[in-house]
Amino acid sequence: MKTKKVCVLGAGLVGKAIAIDLNEKYYVTSVDKNKSNLEILRHKHLINTIYSDLSETRNIADLVQGFDLVVVAMPGFLGYRTLEAVINAGKNVVDISFFPEDAFMLDELAKEKNVTAVIDCGVAPGMGNLILGYHYSRMLVSNYECYVGGLPFERNYPFQYKAPFSPIDVIEEYTRPSRLVINNVIMIKEALSDPELIDFPGVGTLEAFNTDGLRSLLYTMNVKDMKEKTMRYPGHIEIIKLLKSIGLFDDNEIDYNGFKVSPRDFISKFLIDKWKLGPDEKEFTIMKVVVEGFEDEEPKSYTYSLFDSYDKLTGFSSMARTTGFTATAVADLILDDKITKKGILPPELIGDDEYVFKHIFAYQRERGIEYKISTD
Repeated sequence: MKTKKVCVLGAGLVGKAIAIDLNEKYYVTSVDKNKSNLEILRHKHLINTIYSDLSETRNIADLVQGFDLVVVAMPGFLGYRTLEAVINAGKNVVDISFFPEDAFMLDELAKEKNVTAVIDCGVAPGMGNLILGYHYSRMLVSNYECYVGGLPFERNYPFQYKAPFSPIDVIEEYTRPSRLVINNVIMIKEALSDPELIDFPGVGTLEAFNTDGLRSLLYTMNVKDMKEKTMRYPGHIEIIKLLKSIGLFDDNEIDYNGFKVSPRDFISKFLIDKWKLGPDEKEFTIMKVVVEGFEDEEPKSYTYSLFDSYDKLTGFSSMARTTGFTATAVADLILDDKITKKGILPPELIGDDEYVFKHIFAYQRERGIEYKISTD
């Protein structure tokens, strides 16, 4: 019997998957300004919906009243302000918006409001953090690597890429300086740097490059070497570098026939159609996480491998599944009082709990998301 209520802010591809999944067990209300997405949720899945422009964060406090938990599935540029508003409203929250600001700036507020706020709760960042947090509490970790990518099976020229979420968030990933740890020192490198080719059985050769995916791990995990790389089909990176080099990712507005427009806003609008997944278009998520170090004073290495593809039965993209069902697994744990710590909690800070760790993997396994684990 349903008893608890969840509010999902954002009804994009991932937000819809979150709402539909949670609606199996909880009373769910989905909030967005996209009427067509809300129509699908309301008529096809019988989910309560509210039409609201969530960029107006002053409305959020009223919207989330009466709910036991809030899930933030907003674009990154709105994420921090939205999370702050939810915390101010005193609501426990799971966030997948991957905003560029430092979430720990809200830690004191969350503790003051007695709020549990699990952030970066997707596939990467998200599951990689969880894996490292689990092993970090059980071994002396010296090296952490995460390779991740979401790609269409069909490689259409020129981009060979489709995005199941906002292009502006992808552009942010391509422009934000990358932070990695080399010999215990945080190093800053340009996004898209250090490309390397990696072969994956059943997929072929992919190109990996630096992106700023370590995020909270830089400060919560004392590991000698850490890096996170994004993977695309070979050739994609050169096109992105070209667009970047001619200024199409710049934020500064330019004047065009009396109108002010930023190149980034323009190219984001243009890429929405170019990168949009078609109806029933097949895509996949691939991830490899390596944790190395010493366990019981012996060298030990764990490798977690994921290959997940579009689910034709539900219509969920793989990225929506692998990101969304991490968030819903954590939401389920909070609602069941299995995660009660207050403050800002990136996944590595809940991954040390064996029950939490195993529940999240089991929850995803029930939905067809299978991580293969090998050890050396």
